[in-house]
Amino acid sequence: MPTLGAIADDFTGATDLATMLVARGHRTVVTVGPESLSEGPEGAAVRDADAVVVALKSRTAPVDEAVGTSLAALRALRRAGCERFYFKYCSTFDSTPAGNIGPVTDALLAELGERRTVVVPAFPATGRTVYKGRLFVHDELLDESPMRHHPLTPMRDSHLGRLLTPQTRHPVRLVGLDTVRQGGDTLRAALDAPDLADSLVVVDAVTDEDLVTVCAATTHLALVTGAAGL
Repeated sequence: MPTLGAIADDFTGATDLATMLVARGHRTVVTVGPESLSEGPEGAAVRDADAVVVALKSRTAPVDEAVGTSLAALRALRRAGCERFYFKYCSTFDSTPAGNIGPVTDALLAELGERRTVVVPAFPATGRTVYKGRLFVHDELLDESPMRHHPLTPMRDSHLGRLLTPQTRHPVRLVGLDTVRQGGDTLRAALDAPDLADSLVVVDAVTDEDLVTVCAATTHLALVTGAAGL
């Protein structure tokens, strides 16, 4: 029975995440939409998996549609037995001032009865890093990279706090690289601090080792959000 359930906002991202999970030894199934979790041979495969990734087409869908399909995926994953959940979005944080990353994260937290989560789009293996809350694409800030001219989600700010704040009901906070580099216990204590209790917490990460620390510090969170790197 699976324990990790992931909701990916597009099909390519779902495959990327599944590839990373399989490379680390997890029996992983990708399903197209939440309805396939309990139908036919896909349902049997899900029961034998360690992790299930639901692929959606929600990245550039209207906000209400993105929230609705993401919640349907979460409920299907819970019925399948999953206990921890991952909201996967692109490492370039593709979104608009209205969403969909913030609204979907808010809805998933509310459904789970949770108050906070982390926001970790860093994927160092592909050149995406976060430092001082700013997202870099290789050696360029996000808003100075080709993503500035994306036809659907032009990214004209690299500061994740400024990007996310208009999209969410939660405060957006930052935990910097200096805290991450002090290790998992220190990072976990920082994330559990009372002033972050209701927050979406952007966490700096520049290397794969930083992501390992983030993983160690967030094992108690029911929901984490990020790119395939985390």
